[in-house]
Amino acid sequence: MASVEEPKNKLKLYSYWRSSCSYRVRIALNLKGLSYEYVPVNLVKGEQFNPEFLKLNPIGYVPVLVDGDIVISDSFAILMVSFAFSLFFFFFFFLVDRAPDGVITSIFPVDKVQYLDEKYPQHPLLPRDLHKKAINYQAANIVSSSIQPLQNLAVLKYIEEKVSPDEKLPWLQYHIGKGFAALEKLLKDHAGRYATGDEVFLADLFLAPQLYQAVKRFNLDMTQFPLLSRLHEAYNELPAFQNAMPENQPDAPASSTA
Repeated sequence: MASVEEPKNKLKLYSYWRSSCSYRVRIALNLKGLSYEYVPVNLVKGEQFNPEFLKLNPIGYVPVLVDGDIVISDSFAILMVSFAFSLFFFFFFFLVDRAPDGVITSIFPVDKVQYLDEKYPQHPLLPRDLHKKAINYQAANIVSSSIQPLQNLAVLKYIEEKVSPDEKLPWLQYHIGKGFAALEKLLKDHAGRYATGDEVFLADLFLAPQLYQAVKRFNLDMTQFPLLSRLHEAYNELPAFQNAMPENQPDAPASSTA
C-alpha cells in the first residue's frame, strides 16, 4: 500500500455545509486521507462576496482549495487538470476515427489528470481503463453541467422572485429527474457496487452529493431510478462519504439533518 503523502502546509478548504460542489471535494480529501482546515463561507449571508473571498475566487463560488501557494476554485478545477497534448491525442486518434465521414460532432476530453491525484496519488480517482474513464467523465459532466447549476442558490432565488416560490420545487424535480434518467441509462451497463464498477471513482464523487440533495432536500421520487437508489445506499455506508455529509460539517446548523 502506498504511503499517504501529507502536504507540508495544511490544506485549507473554503466550503459551505450544504454546497454539493464542496461536498464532492470533501469526499475526495477524505478518500485520500488528507487532513484539511475547514473554512466556512456562509452563502445565505453573502459571505462569498466579501472582498477577501473574492480575491480567492473572483466569481464568488465555493469551494476554494488552498494548497500552499496554490489557490484553486471550482470543484472541477480542484479535481481535474487538463493536459493539452493528451486531449489533442485523444481528439485526433479516437474521435476522428469514429466520426462518420471524418466529421467530428462532439469533443470529450477523456485523458485529463486530476490535481489531487497528480499531487496526492493515494486512492486514484480515475480508473486506468480508457472506456471506464470516459464514463466517469460523462457521469460527472451530467451532474455538474445539466443538474447542479439549475438548483443553485442564485437560480432558485431568481425563480422565487421572478416567477413564484411555488415553482421552485417543480423546477428542481423536473431538472433533477431529467438528469437522473440520463444517468440511469448511461450507467446501467457499467455499474457494479458503485457507479462504474466495484471501486469508488470520480463519477461517485459527483453522484453522491446530487443524490443526497434529491432525497434529503427536494423529495424526488426515487422509485423510478433503481440503480441510483442502490448507489445512494452504498455511498451512505462509506465513512469517507459519511464524514463529508452536510450535517457533519462544522458550519451546519445544530438542528440540521439535510
